[in-house]
Amino acid sequence: MSDEALLDHIRRGSEPHFGELYNRYFQRIYTFAYVRVRNHADAEEIAQETFTAVFRSIGAFGGRSTLLSWIYGIAKNTANNHLRRAKPHDARIDDLDESVIATTDAFESSRPDEEFELHAYARTVAARLDKLAPWQVDAFCMRHFDNLSIPEICERTDRSSDAVRSSLYRVKRVFLETVGAEAR
Repeated sequence: MSDEALLDHIRRGSEPHFGELYNRYFQRIYTFAYVRVRNHADAEEIAQETFTAVFRSIGAFGGRSTLLSWIYGIAKNTANNHLRRAKPHDARIDDLDESVIATTDAFESSRPDEEFELHAYARTVAARLDKLAPWQVDAFCMRHFDNLSIPEICERTDRSSDAVRSSLYRVKRVFLETVGAEAR
């Protein structure tokens, strides 16, 4: 079912269709939030708050952007509000909650040494991503997790096409450098 059809059902009060919307986009919104706050519990809370806000304001969606872009806007505001409310020590890298990695099927490993290496890699990537502006990491997630176009990312981040392209290159370079460092 298309987003438009789903939206039509939700606007008529269909809770099962809202559940479908939730299931369709929860993981993307969770990942978006996790990249910003780097804490499993906080990312889940932000994702839940985002979908609560979506449910309450679905009638306000005007269709000027894609439904997912609109939801991302709500998630971004929710995450920013969370970060403003958080105590300074809550955002430290040493508080990185790695349970998200351990519970992701793609990263599951039965060998403790592989899990240790994966967690060390995650810490390294997180530390390097912290050196970038948050909007740059957001742009990368929008492009590679959500397959948004450059113009859509420009709209969401209020940046020029050149700035977005440069940002995507910088974040990609962080990942490639991290992989290269880990391979040595």
